[in-house]
Amino acid sequence: MESLSYIIITPYTILKSRTGGVLARLLSRTDLELVAAQIIAPDRKLSEEYAALTYKSVESRDKESAELLRNYILSEFVPLNGVPRRIMFLVFRGENPCERLFSVVGKISRADKIRDIKITGETIRDTYADIVYDNDGSLRYFEPAVLTPPCGNLVDEKLRLFAEATRSSSNLVESLQHDDMRGIERTLVIIKPDNWHYPSSKPGNIIDMFSRTGLRIIGCKIYQMSVADALKFYGPVKDTLRDKLAPKIGKLAKEILEKEFKISMKDSADAEAKLAEIAGLPYADDQFAQIVEFMSGSRPEAAAKENIDGRPGIVKSMALVYEGKNAVKRIRDVLGPTDPTKAPGGTIRREFGKDIMVNTAHASDSAENAKREMAITQIEKNNMSDIVLSYIGEKST
Repeated sequence: MESLSYIIITPYTILKSRTGGVLARLLSRTDLELVAAQIIAPDRKLSEEYAALTYKSVESRDKESAELLRNYILSEFVPLNGVPRRIMFLVFRGENPCERLFSVVGKISRADKIRDIKITGETIRDTYADIVYDNDGSLRYFEPAVLTPPCGNLVDEKLRLFAEATRSSSNLVESLQHDDMRGIERTLVIIKPDNWHYPSSKPGNIIDMFSRTGLRIIGCKIYQMSVADALKFYGPVKDTLRDKLAPKIGKLAKEILEKEFKISMKDSADAEAKLAEIAGLPYADDQFAQIVEFMSGSRPEAAAKENIDGRPGIVKSMALVYEGKNAVKRIRDVLGPTDPTKAPGGTIRREFGKDIMVNTAHASDSAENAKREMAITQIEKNNMSDIVLSYIGEKST
């Protein structure tokens, strides 16, 4: 039977831009479905309630670890000098998700017992976590990298806690501090459906490459673009495709007709214009429909026929908002040009892209378009709480 569990990527892990590396391991090695993702800035109340639940779920087996985790949450999750700290809350679905997540997360290895513990780098905590004690046994430093619940113990209560805490809040974290507010922008990134067809490290690796920009992720969500949203989102592309492709198809059609049927079209410009209208425009519109289908899972004409325009799409993406100085340009520089074959080495599209459509990710091309695209995707909203509360409600009936 399928159930839900979660991973919390800690503020320090996010600050050190290790989010992508952690996500890559979780997606590729658990074979679980990532059904929701949200950047959350816990307040003191949420932190204290989560710390209490964590202590309660661990204390019966290991009181020392329970106290360690409770103190860590109370220290590291709350705002610092009024500035929010970000965590990434990831919800996974599948059979035995707690066990499978924990097998990838791993245990905390004490540095003072390094000779007695075989650290291989296999787990997330082997790679990213630290716990260091002084010679007198006092704790010097502790960073767990990620948090995930003990199997079968208060998992639903913890899920409910975060779902209810975020139910009415914005999906975007505000009030982050910048040394200089000049040039601070927000830009939208969509990790496209081709990265989600099967469990893969690609989404995490893409986020890891974006981390080179030094920008902050202030919002994210699992996003199923509806046909209606795809038509709005890519609407400006339709006229561009018509302008670029229709004349080319008209010219090509004329050349083929003249060659194959041995006919001479006297008024070449007029013939090309008519052929562009007859064949070129339908071809361009079909290319646009393919984009809509790629992003939503349905062609526009099928959606209109079945009246599913407003429903969520049937394919999955991840939408993220990055914030920082010159965010639009810095993200697009790392992403690379639309055509992966023309992208420079070291860019995301060169590394993972296939062609002009299947090119891994979308990024806004201007601050103005970022605002337009964020409005269409309703990036300020997240369905994480709905998914979790619906799941808990179904279990209780």
